[in-house]
Amino acid sequence: MDQDRSGKSSEVRIGHSLNEAERCHLATRIKTVLHCLKQNGISCSEDEVPNIALLGSGGGLRAMIALLGLVSQLKEEGLLDCIMYLSGVSGSTWCMASLYKELDWSTKLETVKENIVQRLADGSVSWLKRGLKLAKYHSEKDNFTLTDVFSALIVSHMVKEIDEHKVSEQRSNYTNEPYPIYTVIDKKCKHEGLNADPWFEITPDESGYSLTGAFVDSSCWGSEFENGKKIKDQPEMDMLYLQGLCGSAFGDIGQHLNLLYEALKYLITDKVGCAEESHTPQTQDVQNGYLMLLTLVELNLCVLRKEDPTVHLRTMKDLLKDKYDEAKNMTVHLEKLMTSEGKLPESELKDYTLSVCSSVTDMFKVWGVSDDFWFYILRSIEKTVKWIWGTTYNYLFAMEAQDVDLSIIYSEKRDYMDAGLLLNIPFFSVLRKERKIDLIISLDCNCLTPFKSVVRAAELCQDLNIPFPEVVAPPEGTELQDFYVFRGYGKAPTVVHIPLFNAVNCKGEILEWMKKYHTFRLDYSRSEITDLMEKAGVNIKNNKEKLLKVIGDIIEEKKVK
Repeated sequence: MDQDRSGKSSEVRIGHSLNEAERCHLATRIKTVLHCLKQNGISCSEDEVPNIALLGSGGGLRAMIALLGLVSQLKEEGLLDCIMYLSGVSGSTWCMASLYKELDWSTKLETVKENIVQRLADGSVSWLKRGLKLAKYHSEKDNFTLTDVFSALIVSHMVKEIDEHKVSEQRSNYTNEPYPIYTVIDKKCKHEGLNADPWFEITPDESGYSLTGAFVDSSCWGSEFENGKKIKDQPEMDMLYLQGLCGSAFGDIGQHLNLLYEALKYLITDKVGCAEESHTPQTQDVQNGYLMLLTLVELNLCVLRKEDPTVHLRTMKDLLKDKYDEAKNMTVHLEKLMTSEGKLPESELKDYTLSVCSSVTDMFKVWGVSDDFWFYILRSIEKTVKWIWGTTYNYLFAMEAQDVDLSIIYSEKRDYMDAGLLLNIPFFSVLRKERKIDLIISLDCNCLTPFKSVVRAAELCQDLNIPFPEVVAPPEGTELQDFYVFRGYGKAPTVVHIPLFNAVNCKGEILEWMKKYHTFRLDYSRSEITDLMEKAGVNIKNNKEKLLKVIGDIIEEKKVK
């Protein structure tokens, strides 16, 4: 913690310097890197040790598994201890979360890897546990959003666990590892332009705006602040929520809605089934209320899938009979708006869904429904319709901070989201000049456009006057290789860019591998997981000497300087 002007401790820190914990870690880690280089035949002094960052891209489970395979191969080749930083976007952060919850994971990586593979292949999280987790988020937090719903219902299913560890608990777990940086973006800054600094990093020690230099103790991120002082505690985000926050854009809006409504449908059906099995006494009105929610979810699913919703509208009209005239009238109105092809206007369906949720909430209160389950299901449907993600108290609210964009300071809350929506590789987390990165190794799991992120990063860096190498993507139609070097000069880092699927490891079957491991898959078999890890790993295995040559060249340049 820093001191504020009055001399009191503060959880908020304004400044570009690295925090003390990170500085101490780097001072220790540099000795590990020095020893690793020596074992690989490279001699240098501590001053000449290159700062190397490994970056994982987005791509859902494909990115999670690919990063695990690449990290494992780095370990096998005796290169993992050369890495100073490990940073991820979206699905790559799921891999990081699984690694860093283990103390000194790199010293027992084979066991850690096997445990992760077994969990992804054979594990499961029941609907009951997912529902209870959703209820916990709903009861504990001031800012309940779609990220909570997505994390509890979808991410838990994909990563096959509910990880309630906190990121601040990793402070004691990375002492012998690369320094971890998880990344998201500030949604409002994304829309306000680059000068507002959308790049937001989360480490075990601090979280904040990477380029602006405005940070908060990670254990306090999410609590309510005013003028740099914490005024109300909120539970620290757990790793399940953080994975949902970082990985919330693995599909488009339609795919997200389909997944969310399907999950809510199963949750409601499961709850109703449990009530029937236990012979819990319920009035007909209450049972109809449950059916209204189920019908409402099915109606939205039906419209999403471009199916005729007539039967669901009729069911809803019958359930609302003699109940709420306003909701019933809206049902009739919606029926009239339906086209001859059975389509409904999207905006009208949203308004209708919110109106029915409001009516059912009032009904449950009148009927004395005491089970909180139904109220957080209602809130979940509302958040799905409103499409509100990642709302968090703003630790910079009403603070005097000269270098912070005013649009941030004036906001009591901010909305955070998957950084892959802006840039699918977390270059800006390691481009803070205080981190003095010499070499970036980027694993790009974006199958269709494997140079889009690195090219875009170069363009953004040029606009922001941040040193970055010139990037020239290979011409279209050129065979995709497994190792590209974009040489940095002056203060610019060198970038080694590794497309996950390429002509070398796929041998003419790149498209087949892309189709097999598409982003929107929710699970993989054990054989699919091991095959994907092997594909990622071979990119390192085949290029170990090239990578050592790049590292050696950087050290020679540092010696000259």
